[in-house]
Amino acid sequence: MISEVRVEFKDEDEKIASFEETAIPNMDSLYRTALRLTRNEKDAEDLVQEVYLRAFKSFHQFKPGTNCKAWLFKILNNLHINRFQKSARTPSSLSFDEVEDFYLYNRITETPYGNTPKDMEEEFLNSFLDDEVKEAIEKLPYEFRITVILADIEGFHYQEIAEILSCPIGTVRSRLSRGRKLLQKYLWDYAKKRDYTKETLS
Repeated sequence: MISEVRVEFKDEDEKIASFEETAIPNMDSLYRTALRLTRNEKDAEDLVQEVYLRAFKSFHQFKPGTNCKAWLFKILNNLHINRFQKSARTPSSLSFDEVEDFYLYNRITETPYGNTPKDMEEEFLNSFLDDEVKEAIEKLPYEFRITVILADIEGFHYQEIAEILSCPIGTVRSRLSRGRKLLQKYLWDYAKKRDYTKETLS
């Protein structure tokens, strides 16, 4: 639960010490996500720096013992939307209704290799390098990309994601489902271009 209540510090040194202990350990996760959102190292660095400036200024509103990482990610998402509003809200030309459920599994079972077991899908996914998965994630439209990142990379629960993104849990579930389907489609297309499918499934 992301809580915001006023906390009184004895002095500035106590505030700094508490902030360093609570917020700084999340810097790597914030930068990793900022880089996936901005696709630019300089923009990611600037974004994370601004997150920490905003967080420190409003640190008296953070309730000790609650999820600081989720609080920081909420600031990150809001700042990113404000700074990159046009690109973040650009609608995708893809009709997500055209990407069916279990996209990757369906593609694998349609290959000439017969009814491939479910663990073949996992083997196929594991054949990708981190950079290849990163490239596929970065192709996702913003709303789906941030949701997939928060759930599948950063490990936030639905309720935490809903609070970070300021949307209902139902919306989180829908975006995550569509984002995962689209990610599978990108990975399958990526594999076909590099002739991974025949090698992996043989």
